Amino acid sequence: MSRLVIVGGGMAGLAAAYHAHRADPSLQVSLLEAAERLGGKVSTVAEEGFVLEGGPDAVVRYKPWALALMKELGLEGQVVGTLPAQPSALIHDGERALPIPAGLQMVVPGDLKALALTPLLSPFGKARALLDLLLPRGQAGDEPFGAFIQRRLGRQVWERLAAPLSGGIYGGDPYSLSTLAAFPQLKALEQEHGSLVRGALKQRSQRGSREAGQLFASLEGGLGQWVRALEHKLTGVTVRLGTAATALERRGESWRIHTPEGWLEADAVILATPASVSARLLEPLHPSAAGALRQIPYGDSATVSLAFPLEGLPPRVGHGMLIATGRNFAVRGFTWTDQKWKGRAPEGYGLVRAYFSGVRADEAELVRLALADLQRLWGKVPPPERSWVFRWQEGLPHYTLGHQQRVAAAMEAESLPGLFLAGAAYFGVGLPEVVRMGQEKAARAVEFLRAVPTNTPHGQSGRVG
Repeated sequence: MSRLVIVGGGMAGLAAAYHAHRADPSLQVSLLEAAERLGGKVSTVAEEGFVLEGGPDAVVRYKPWALALMKELGLEGQVVGTLPAQPSALIHDGERALPIPAGLQMVVPGDLKALALTPLLSPFGKARALLDLLLPRGQAGDEPFGAFIQRRLGRQVWERLAAPLSGGIYGGDPYSLSTLAAFPQLKALEQEHGSLVRGALKQRSQRGSREAGQLFASLEGGLGQWVRALEHKLTGVTVRLGTAATALERRGESWRIHTPEGWLEADAVILATPASVSARLLEPLHPSAAGALRQIPYGDSATVSLAFPLEGLPPRVGHGMLIATGRNFAVRGFTWTDQKWKGRAPEGYGLVRAYFSGVRADEAELVRLALADLQRLWGKVPPPERSWVFRWQEGLPHYTLGHQQRVAAAMEAESLPGLFLAGAAYFGVGLPEVVRMGQEKAARAVEFLRAVPTNTPHGQSGRVG
Protein backbone atom coordinates (compact mmCIF):
# COMPACT_ATOMS: atom_id res chain seq x y z
CA MET A 1 0.00 0.00 0.00
CA SER A 2 1.53 3.33 -1.09
CA ARG A 3 1.35 6.26 1.30
CA LEU A 4 0.59 9.88 0.44
CA VAL A 5 0.78 12.65 3.03
CA ILE A 6 -0.83 16.00 2.28
CA VAL A 7 0.29 18.88 4.49
CA GLY A 8 -2.31 21.64 4.68
CA GLY A 9 -6.08 21.32 4.98
CA GLY A 10 -7.19 24.40 3.07
CA MET A 11 -9.10 24.04 -0.17
CA ALA A 12 -6.02 22.95 -2.14
CA GLY A 13 -5.20 20.23 0.38
CA LEU A 14 -8.82 19.11 0.66
CA ALA A 15 -9.19 18.90 -3.11
CA ALA A 16 -5.94 16.97 -3.33
CA ALA A 17 -6.96 14.50 -0.62
CA TYR A 18 -10.38 13.93 -2.15
CA HIS A 19 -9.02 13.49 -5.67
CA ALA A 20 -6.17 11.17 -4.64
CA HIS A 21 -8.44 8.91 -2.58
CA ARG A 22 -11.04 8.82 -5.36
CA ALA A 23 -8.41 8.09 -8.02
CA ASP A 24 -6.92 5.19 -6.05
CA PRO A 25 -8.86 4.01 -2.97
CA SER A 26 -6.02 1.61 -2.14
CA LEU A 27 -3.73 4.55 -1.30
CA GLN A 28 -3.07 5.28 2.35
CA VAL A 29 -3.76 9.02 2.39
CA SER A 30 -3.12 11.24 5.41
CA LEU A 31 -4.04 14.92 5.67
CA LEU A 32 -2.29 17.10 8.27
CA GLU A 33 -3.72 20.48 9.26
CA ALA A 34 -2.17 22.77 11.86
CA ALA A 35 -5.49 24.44 12.73
CA GLU A 36 -8.38 22.78 14.51
CA ARG A 37 -10.61 22.86 11.45
CA LEU A 38 -10.38 22.28 7.70
CA GLY A 39 -11.10 24.74 4.91
CA GLY A 40 -8.47 27.44 5.40
CA LYS A 41 -9.96 30.84 4.63
CA VAL A 42 -13.28 29.24 3.66
CA SER A 43 -15.01 29.80 6.98
CA THR A 44 -18.79 30.00 7.37
CA VAL A 45 -20.45 30.79 10.69
CA ALA A 46 -24.21 30.46 11.26
CA GLU A 47 -25.60 32.19 14.36
CA GLU A 48 -29.10 33.33 15.29
CA GLY A 49 -30.29 33.28 11.68
CA PHE A 50 -27.23 35.05 10.28
CA VAL A 51 -24.87 33.30 7.86
CA LEU A 52 -21.40 34.87 7.82
CA GLU A 53 -18.54 34.22 5.44
CA GLY A 54 -15.21 34.96 7.07
CA GLY A 55 -13.25 34.64 3.84
CA PRO A 56 -14.40 34.23 0.23
CA ASP A 57 -18.15 34.30 -0.25
CA ALA A 58 -18.38 33.04 -3.84
CA VAL A 59 -16.76 31.30 -6.77
CA VAL A 60 -16.82 32.62 -10.33
CA ARG A 61 -18.81 30.55 -12.79
CA TYR A 62 -16.57 31.00 -15.82
CA LYS A 63 -13.73 29.11 -14.11
CA PRO A 64 -15.36 25.68 -13.90
CA TRP A 65 -13.23 23.69 -11.45
CA ALA A 66 -14.95 24.72 -8.21
CA LEU A 67 -18.49 24.20 -9.50
CA ALA A 68 -17.47 20.90 -11.08
CA LEU A 69 -16.21 19.67 -7.71
CA MET A 70 -19.41 20.82 -5.99
CA LYS A 71 -21.43 18.87 -8.55
CA GLU A 72 -19.25 15.80 -8.03
CA LEU A 73 -19.93 16.05 -4.29
CA GLY A 74 -23.70 16.09 -4.86
CA LEU A 75 -24.10 19.80 -4.08
CA GLU A 76 -25.42 20.86 -7.48
CA GLY A 77 -28.94 21.40 -6.13
CA GLN A 78 -27.63 23.75 -3.46
CA VAL A 79 -25.70 26.06 -5.79
CA VAL A 80 -27.22 29.54 -5.77
CA GLY A 81 -26.63 32.70 -7.74
CA THR A 82 -26.71 36.25 -6.51
CA LEU A 83 -30.03 37.99 -6.08
CA PRO A 84 -31.15 39.82 -9.22
CA ALA A 85 -30.63 43.34 -7.85
CA GLN A 86 -29.40 45.77 -10.53
CA PRO A 87 -26.66 46.87 -10.82
CA SER A 88 -24.59 44.25 -9.02
CA ALA A 89 -22.05 46.64 -7.50
CA LEU A 90 -20.96 50.26 -7.34
CA ILE A 91 -17.62 52.03 -7.14
CA HIS A 92 -17.28 55.05 -4.85
CA ASP A 93 -15.06 57.70 -6.42
CA GLY A 94 -14.64 59.66 -3.18
CA GLU A 95 -17.72 61.80 -3.73
CA ARG A 96 -20.47 59.47 -4.92
CA ALA A 97 -21.20 55.83 -5.64
CA LEU A 98 -21.52 55.00 -9.33
CA PRO A 99 -22.43 51.78 -11.17
CA ILE A 100 -19.77 49.60 -12.71
CA PRO A 101 -20.21 49.88 -16.50
CA ALA A 102 -22.14 47.05 -18.12
CA GLY A 103 -20.36 44.47 -20.23
CA LEU A 104 -17.09 44.61 -18.33
CA GLN A 105 -14.64 41.84 -19.24
CA MET A 106 -12.48 41.45 -16.13
CA VAL A 107 -11.46 45.11 -15.79
CA VAL A 108 -11.75 46.13 -19.44
CA PRO A 109 -14.79 47.92 -20.95
CA GLY A 110 -16.50 45.51 -23.34
CA ASP A 111 -19.59 47.59 -24.17
CA LEU A 112 -18.97 50.86 -26.01
CA LYS A 113 -22.44 52.24 -25.28
CA ALA A 114 -22.04 51.54 -21.56
CA LEU A 115 -18.61 53.16 -21.65
CA ALA A 116 -20.06 56.26 -23.31
CA LEU A 117 -22.84 56.53 -20.72
CA THR A 118 -20.97 55.74 -17.50
CA PRO A 119 -20.60 58.68 -15.09
CA LEU A 120 -17.64 56.90 -13.52
CA LEU A 121 -15.31 58.39 -16.15
CA SER A 122 -15.09 61.96 -17.45
CA PRO A 123 -15.38 62.64 -21.20
CA PHE A 124 -11.59 62.86 -21.31
CA GLY A 125 -11.29 59.55 -19.45
CA LYS A 126 -13.61 57.85 -21.93
CA ALA A 127 -11.73 59.27 -24.91
CA ARG A 128 -8.44 58.16 -23.40
CA ALA A 129 -9.79 54.63 -22.92
CA LEU A 130 -10.85 54.47 -26.58
CA LEU A 131 -7.38 55.55 -27.65
CA ASP A 132 -6.48 51.94 -26.81
CA LEU A 133 -8.01 51.01 -30.18
CA LEU A 134 -5.30 53.02 -31.96
CA LEU A 135 -2.25 52.47 -29.78
CA PRO A 136 0.47 50.10 -31.00
CA ARG A 137 0.80 46.68 -29.45
CA GLY A 138 3.14 46.68 -26.45
CA GLN A 139 5.99 44.33 -25.66
CA ALA A 140 5.07 40.78 -24.65
CA GLY A 141 7.08 40.91 -21.42
CA ASP A 142 5.81 41.53 -17.91
CA GLU A 143 5.07 44.91 -16.35
CA PRO A 144 3.29 46.25 -13.25
CA PHE A 145 -0.45 45.92 -13.70
CA GLY A 146 -1.07 49.58 -12.95
CA ALA A 147 1.46 50.63 -15.58
CA PHE A 148 -0.10 48.22 -18.10
CA ILE A 149 -3.66 49.51 -17.64
CA GLN A 150 -2.59 53.16 -17.65
CA ARG A 151 -0.55 52.59 -20.81
CA ARG A 152 -3.51 51.03 -22.60
CA LEU A 153 -6.58 52.70 -21.07
CA GLY A 154 -5.40 55.74 -19.14
CA ARG A 155 -5.16 56.87 -15.56
CA GLN A 156 -8.89 57.33 -14.93
CA VAL A 157 -9.74 53.77 -15.91
CA TRP A 158 -6.98 52.61 -13.61
CA GLU A 159 -7.92 54.66 -10.53
CA ARG A 160 -11.71 54.48 -10.81
CA LEU A 161 -12.24 51.02 -12.28
CA ALA A 162 -9.31 48.62 -12.62
CA ALA A 163 -7.57 49.34 -9.31
CA PRO A 164 -10.62 48.80 -7.05
CA LEU A 165 -11.64 45.68 -8.97
CA SER A 166 -8.19 44.09 -9.02
CA GLY A 167 -7.48 45.16 -5.44
CA GLY A 168 -10.65 43.42 -4.36
CA ILE A 169 -9.32 40.16 -5.83
CA TYR A 170 -5.66 40.24 -4.88
CA GLY A 171 -5.46 42.75 -2.02
CA GLY A 172 -2.26 44.63 -1.37
CA ASP A 173 -1.13 47.30 -3.82
CA PRO A 174 -2.84 46.46 -7.12
CA TYR A 175 -0.43 48.69 -9.09
CA SER A 176 2.51 46.39 -8.27
CA LEU A 177 0.77 43.20 -9.43
CA SER A 178 2.54 41.21 -12.09
CA THR A 179 0.36 41.50 -15.18
CA LEU A 180 1.47 38.12 -16.53
CA ALA A 181 0.87 36.38 -13.19
CA ALA A 182 -2.38 38.07 -12.11
CA PHE A 183 -4.06 38.88 -15.44
CA PRO A 184 -2.37 36.90 -18.19
CA GLN A 185 -5.60 36.97 -20.21
CA LEU A 186 -5.33 40.75 -20.58
CA LYS A 187 -1.76 40.58 -21.80
CA ALA A 188 -2.92 37.93 -24.26
CA LEU A 189 -5.72 40.22 -25.47
CA GLU A 190 -3.19 42.92 -26.27
CA GLN A 191 -0.90 40.52 -28.08
CA GLU A 192 -3.68 38.81 -30.03
CA HIS A 193 -5.91 41.77 -30.88
CA GLY A 194 -3.55 44.71 -30.50
CA SER A 195 -6.11 46.36 -28.19
CA LEU A 196 -7.73 45.50 -24.88
CA VAL A 197 -11.05 47.09 -25.86
CA ARG A 198 -11.15 45.27 -29.20
CA GLY A 199 -10.40 41.98 -27.48
CA ALA A 200 -12.99 42.60 -24.75
CA LEU A 201 -15.67 43.34 -27.35
CA LYS A 202 -14.99 39.97 -28.97
CA GLN A 203 -15.03 38.17 -25.62
CA ARG A 204 -18.25 39.70 -24.40
CA SER A 205 -20.56 37.24 -26.13
CA GLN A 206 -18.73 34.31 -24.52
CA ARG A 207 -19.29 35.30 -20.89
CA GLY A 208 -22.27 36.44 -18.82
CA SER A 209 -22.20 40.10 -17.93
CA ARG A 210 -21.51 41.29 -14.41
CA GLU A 211 -25.04 42.63 -14.09
CA ALA A 212 -26.75 39.38 -15.08
CA GLY A 213 -26.43 38.07 -11.52
CA GLN A 214 -24.75 34.90 -12.75
CA LEU A 215 -21.07 35.78 -12.59
CA PHE A 216 -20.83 34.50 -9.00
CA ALA A 217 -22.15 31.38 -7.31
CA SER A 218 -22.28 30.13 -3.74
CA LEU A 219 -24.12 27.45 -1.77
CA GLU A 220 -27.25 27.66 0.32
CA GLY A 221 -25.96 28.15 3.82
CA GLY A 222 -22.54 29.34 2.64
CA LEU A 223 -19.35 27.84 1.29
CA GLY A 224 -18.76 26.03 4.58
CA GLN A 225 -21.13 23.38 3.20
CA TRP A 226 -18.50 22.65 0.57
CA VAL A 227 -15.89 21.98 3.25
CA ARG A 228 -18.29 19.74 5.17
CA ALA A 229 -19.16 17.79 2.01
CA LEU A 230 -15.48 17.20 1.33
CA GLU A 231 -14.89 16.11 4.92
CA HIS A 232 -17.76 13.65 4.59
CA LYS A 233 -16.14 12.13 1.50
CA LEU A 234 -12.77 11.70 3.22
CA THR A 235 -13.84 8.66 5.23
CA GLY A 236 -10.95 6.69 3.79
CA VAL A 237 -8.44 9.45 4.55
CA THR A 238 -6.70 9.86 7.90
CA VAL A 239 -7.29 13.50 8.89
CA ARG A 240 -5.23 14.93 11.74
CA LEU A 241 -6.29 18.37 12.93
CA GLY A 242 -4.10 20.49 15.19
CA THR A 243 -1.06 18.74 13.70
CA ALA A 244 1.58 20.94 12.14
CA ALA A 245 4.44 19.61 10.06
CA THR A 246 7.62 20.79 11.79
CA ALA A 247 10.20 19.21 9.47
CA LEU A 248 10.47 17.22 6.26
CA GLU A 249 13.16 14.60 5.80
CA ARG A 250 14.18 12.46 2.84
CA ARG A 251 15.07 8.92 3.97
CA GLY A 252 16.21 6.69 1.14
CA GLU A 253 13.28 6.35 -1.25
CA SER A 254 10.69 7.61 1.22
CA TRP A 255 9.78 10.73 3.17
CA ARG A 256 9.46 11.36 6.90
CA ILE A 257 7.16 14.15 8.08
CA HIS A 258 7.85 15.32 11.63
CA THR A 259 5.15 16.79 13.86
CA PRO A 260 5.04 17.78 17.54
CA GLU A 261 3.33 14.44 18.21
CA GLY A 262 5.85 12.30 16.34
CA TRP A 263 6.52 11.43 12.72
CA LEU A 264 5.02 9.46 9.86
CA GLU A 265 6.42 7.98 6.69
CA ALA A 266 5.23 8.63 3.14
CA ASP A 267 6.12 7.64 -0.40
CA ALA A 268 4.88 11.00 -1.72
CA VAL A 269 4.13 14.37 -0.14
CA ILE A 270 1.99 17.30 -1.27
CA LEU A 271 2.78 20.58 0.47
CA ALA A 272 -0.49 22.56 0.25
CA THR A 273 0.78 25.17 2.69
CA PRO A 274 1.53 28.91 2.54
CA ALA A 275 4.82 29.75 0.84
CA SER A 276 6.58 30.57 4.10
CA VAL A 277 5.65 27.21 5.64
CA SER A 278 6.74 25.32 2.53
CA ALA A 279 10.01 27.31 2.52
CA ARG A 280 10.75 26.31 6.12
CA LEU A 281 10.12 22.64 5.38
CA LEU A 282 12.16 22.66 2.17
CA GLU A 283 15.17 24.65 3.41
CA PRO A 284 17.34 21.60 4.26
CA LEU A 285 16.29 19.75 1.10
CA HIS A 286 16.23 22.40 -1.62
CA PRO A 287 17.61 25.76 -0.40
CA SER A 288 17.16 27.61 -3.70
CA ALA A 289 13.47 26.64 -3.95
CA ALA A 290 13.01 27.61 -0.32
CA GLY A 291 14.61 30.98 -1.03
CA ALA A 292 12.24 31.62 -3.92
CA LEU A 293 9.25 30.70 -1.75
CA ARG A 294 10.34 33.14 0.94
CA GLN A 295 10.35 35.91 -1.66
CA ILE A 296 6.61 35.53 -2.36
CA PRO A 297 5.11 38.36 -0.29
CA TYR A 298 1.97 37.92 1.77
CA GLY A 299 -0.36 40.50 3.28
CA ASP A 300 -2.99 40.71 5.98
CA SER A 301 -6.69 40.68 5.20
CA ALA A 302 -9.81 40.80 7.32
CA THR A 303 -13.59 40.90 7.05
CA VAL A 304 -16.06 42.54 9.43
CA SER A 305 -19.75 41.62 9.26
CA LEU A 306 -22.23 43.96 10.93
CA ALA A 307 -25.90 43.24 11.62
CA PHE A 308 -28.32 46.20 11.65
CA PRO A 309 -32.10 46.49 11.94
CA LEU A 310 -33.27 47.29 8.42
CA GLU A 311 -35.39 50.19 9.60
CA GLY A 312 -32.25 52.11 10.56
CA LEU A 313 -30.38 51.63 7.29
CA PRO A 314 -30.43 53.97 4.29
CA PRO A 315 -31.37 52.52 0.90
CA ARG A 316 -28.54 50.36 -0.48
CA VAL A 317 -28.14 49.73 -4.18
CA GLY A 318 -27.20 46.34 -5.58
CA HIS A 319 -24.82 43.92 -3.93
CA GLY A 320 -22.12 46.20 -2.58
CA MET A 321 -19.57 48.89 -3.18
CA LEU A 322 -15.86 49.07 -4.00
CA ILE A 323 -13.72 52.10 -3.21
CA ALA A 324 -11.60 53.87 -5.83
CA THR A 325 -7.92 54.29 -5.02
CA GLY A 326 -6.56 57.23 -3.07
CA ARG A 327 -9.83 58.20 -1.40
CA ASN A 328 -8.66 57.74 2.23
CA PHE A 329 -11.03 54.93 3.13
CA ALA A 330 -9.72 52.16 5.38
CA VAL A 331 -12.11 49.63 3.84
CA ARG A 332 -11.48 48.23 0.34
CA GLY A 333 -15.15 47.57 -0.19
CA PHE A 334 -18.51 46.65 1.32
CA THR A 335 -20.91 43.83 0.52
CA TRP A 336 -24.62 44.19 1.29
CA THR A 337 -24.78 40.50 2.16
CA ASP A 338 -28.54 40.34 2.68
CA GLN A 339 -29.06 41.85 -0.78
CA LYS A 340 -26.47 39.65 -2.49
CA TRP A 341 -27.47 36.20 -1.21
CA LYS A 342 -30.82 34.85 -0.15
CA GLY A 343 -31.25 33.70 3.46
CA ARG A 344 -28.14 35.28 4.99
CA ALA A 345 -29.96 37.44 7.56
CA PRO A 346 -33.21 37.08 9.53
CA GLU A 347 -36.22 39.04 8.35
CA GLY A 348 -35.96 42.68 9.31
CA TYR A 349 -32.17 42.77 9.40
CA GLY A 350 -29.50 44.00 7.06
CA LEU A 351 -26.07 42.39 6.97
CA VAL A 352 -23.08 44.46 5.84
CA ARG A 353 -19.62 42.99 5.26
CA ALA A 354 -16.48 45.14 5.10
CA TYR A 355 -13.28 43.88 3.46
CA PHE A 356 -9.84 45.05 4.59
CA SER A 357 -6.47 44.44 2.98
CA GLY A 358 -3.15 45.50 4.44
CA VAL A 359 -4.68 46.75 7.70
CA ARG A 360 -3.30 45.10 10.83
CA ALA A 361 -5.54 45.94 13.78
CA ASP A 362 -7.40 44.21 16.59
CA GLU A 363 -11.04 43.26 16.27
CA ALA A 364 -12.43 46.33 18.03
CA GLU A 365 -10.41 48.67 15.83
CA LEU A 366 -11.52 46.91 12.65
CA VAL A 367 -15.17 47.32 13.67
CA ARG A 368 -14.52 50.99 14.44
CA LEU A 369 -12.88 51.55 11.04
CA ALA A 370 -15.75 49.83 9.22
CA LEU A 371 -18.35 51.95 11.02
CA ALA A 372 -16.36 55.14 10.38
CA ASP A 373 -16.27 54.45 6.64
CA LEU A 374 -19.98 53.61 6.61
CA GLN A 375 -20.67 56.90 8.36
CA ARG A 376 -18.67 58.70 5.69
CA LEU A 377 -20.80 57.00 3.03
CA TRP A 378 -24.17 57.32 4.71
CA GLY A 379 -23.84 60.34 6.99
CA LYS A 380 -25.36 58.46 9.92
CA VAL A 381 -24.91 54.86 11.01
CA PRO A 382 -27.09 53.10 13.59
CA PRO A 383 -25.24 51.02 16.18
CA PRO A 384 -24.93 47.41 14.96
CA GLU A 385 -26.65 44.75 17.04
CA ARG A 386 -23.99 42.16 16.24
CA SER A 387 -20.52 42.14 14.75
CA TRP A 388 -18.22 39.34 13.61
CA VAL A 389 -14.54 39.79 12.76
CA PHE A 390 -12.33 37.39 10.83
CA ARG A 391 -8.62 38.19 10.56
CA TRP A 392 -6.14 36.46 8.25
CA GLN A 393 -2.62 37.55 9.17
CA GLU A 394 -0.24 36.98 6.25
CA GLY A 395 -3.16 35.19 4.64
CA LEU A 396 -3.07 36.49 1.07
CA PRO A 397 -0.18 35.97 -1.39
CA HIS A 398 0.67 38.98 -3.52
CA TYR A 399 1.60 38.31 -7.14
CA THR A 400 4.08 41.15 -7.53
CA LEU A 401 6.39 41.74 -10.49
CA GLY A 402 8.71 38.75 -10.88
CA HIS A 403 6.14 36.30 -9.49
CA GLN A 404 6.42 33.88 -12.40
CA GLN A 405 10.17 33.65 -11.98
CA ARG A 406 9.83 33.03 -8.25
CA VAL A 407 7.24 30.32 -8.85
CA ALA A 408 9.40 28.64 -11.49
CA ALA A 409 12.31 28.58 -9.04
CA ALA A 410 10.08 27.25 -6.26
CA MET A 411 8.75 24.48 -8.51
CA GLU A 412 12.32 23.18 -8.87
CA ALA A 413 11.61 21.52 -5.51
CA GLU A 414 9.46 19.04 -7.43
CA SER A 415 12.68 17.56 -8.80
CA LEU A 416 12.77 15.77 -5.44
CA PRO A 417 11.07 12.42 -6.11
CA GLY A 418 7.51 12.31 -4.84
CA LEU A 419 7.29 15.95 -3.73
CA PHE A 420 4.59 18.31 -5.02
CA LEU A 421 3.57 21.91 -4.25
CA ALA A 422 0.02 23.28 -4.33
CA GLY A 423 -1.93 26.25 -3.05
CA ALA A 424 -2.79 29.90 -3.62
CA ALA A 425 0.83 31.06 -3.73
CA TYR A 426 1.47 29.92 -7.29
CA PHE A 427 -1.01 30.18 -10.15
CA GLY A 428 -4.15 31.85 -8.81
CA VAL A 429 -5.63 33.00 -5.50
CA GLY A 430 -9.27 32.23 -6.38
CA LEU A 431 -11.00 29.11 -5.14
CA PRO A 432 -11.39 27.58 -8.64
CA GLU A 433 -7.66 27.90 -9.34
CA VAL A 434 -6.73 26.54 -5.92
CA VAL A 435 -9.03 23.54 -6.38
CA ARG A 436 -7.66 22.86 -9.85
CA MET A 437 -4.07 22.92 -8.59
CA GLY A 438 -4.87 20.58 -5.69
CA GLN A 439 -6.48 18.12 -8.10
CA GLU A 440 -3.65 18.33 -10.61
CA LYS A 441 -0.97 17.70 -7.99
CA ALA A 442 -2.97 14.80 -6.57
CA ALA A 443 -3.17 13.27 -10.05
CA ARG A 444 0.59 13.62 -10.46
CA ALA A 445 1.21 12.11 -7.03
CA VAL A 446 -1.00 9.11 -7.83
CA GLU A 447 0.81 8.63 -11.15
CA PHE A 448 4.16 8.79 -9.37
CA LEU A 449 3.11 6.26 -6.73
CA ARG A 450 1.84 3.82 -9.33
CA ALA A 451 5.20 3.93 -11.08
CA VAL A 452 7.46 3.72 -8.02
CA PRO A 453 7.23 0.69 -5.68
CA THR A 454 7.39 1.39 -1.97
CA ASN A 455 10.45 0.22 -0.07
CA THR A 456 9.45 0.87 3.55
CA PRO A 457 7.05 -1.10 5.74
CA HIS A 458 3.45 -0.14 5.14
CA GLY A 459 1.87 2.04 7.81
CA GLN A 460 5.15 2.84 9.57
CA SER A 461 4.92 5.89 11.81
CA GLY A 462 6.15 7.21 15.10
CA ARG A 463 3.52 8.09 17.70
CA VAL A 464 1.21 10.08 15.41
CA GLY A 465 -2.53 9.56 15.30
